[in-house]
Amino acid sequence: MEDKKRIFSGVQPSGHLTIGNYLGAIKNWVELQDDYDSFYCIVDLHALTVRQDPKELRRRSLSVFALYLACGLDADKNTIFVQSHVSAHAELAWILNCYTYMGELSRMTQFKEKARRHKDNINAGLFTYPVLMAADILLYQAHLVPVGADQKQHLEITRDIAQRFNSIYGDVFVIPEAYIPKVAARIMNLQEPTKKMSKSDENENAFISMLDTSDVIMRKFRRAVTDSEAQVRYDEENKPGISNLMNIYAAVTGKSYEEIEQEFDGKGYGDFKKAVGEAVVETLNPIQERYNDLMKNKDYLQEMMNKGAERAARIANRTLGKVYRKVGLVSPVRG
Repeated sequence: MEDKKRIFSGVQPSGHLTIGNYLGAIKNWVELQDDYDSFYCIVDLHALTVRQDPKELRRRSLSVFALYLACGLDADKNTIFVQSHVSAHAELAWILNCYTYMGELSRMTQFKEKARRHKDNINAGLFTYPVLMAADILLYQAHLVPVGADQKQHLEITRDIAQRFNSIYGDVFVIPEAYIPKVAARIMNLQEPTKKMSKSDENENAFISMLDTSDVIMRKFRRAVTDSEAQVRYDEENKPGISNLMNIYAAVTGKSYEEIEQEFDGKGYGDFKKAVGEAVVETLNPIQERYNDLMKNKDYLQEMMNKGAERAARIANRTLGKVYRKVGLVSPVRG
């Protein structure tokens, strides 16, 4: 794998993974796994910026790991692990905090949004969240980071931190680039199609969970917000609801927007919504079957978690040791 470019990405175990997570991220990871040295993480430390139920957080971490495998990520081709199982993430984050400016962090859009939603818990972790994200990426010397268009700001601050550190100490970190898929990079909210679909949305009709039943999926698509024109046509500005459904349909069927427009020429939104729902059900059914089988074998999942963490730690500790030496810390002897 040494001659392959390295990719890093991760998903928080908060809320339910949605088709937005699948079509915008995990599906693309599966398609990349033969061509890249890939590290995919369940970023459970990031989830702590919002108060979590401990038992539920542990359950969701295991669930997301199982979904990664069920979606087709091969544990032999990819390094799949839980963030908190590799202590180097938290260690490097502290060091990078000392090379990150308050002004940079205060400009982060996600901090402003979460601070508005969680006014009773505007904690320091929420503020320094992007530094931990930078540590996640830089530990593995990742060349590419698959991100949605809305996440580019976090990658930019990662690049700024890495370049600042490199300018002082030499070429310690690889400067990562964004990998943004051309199709379905951003799946939107079914009830408010100008907002991104979120797994933590309080309105369950706003998103399709990866584990929703067929009946629930069909019902949510029937209730999806569209417009009054009754024409299936791609126009993000004037028809955001229909354009979002076309985005989803294109991603699960492989059809172009032009082919979709021709397929539903003269047909109503009811026919289109039904077709989108059925296509999503057909896509998710085999994933759900594999997921259910995996969740029955907790010992296997734990074994795969341990295997991924051991592999990740070898790479991460190599980078961390180099950083320790550069900044003047005495490197520990690691097993």
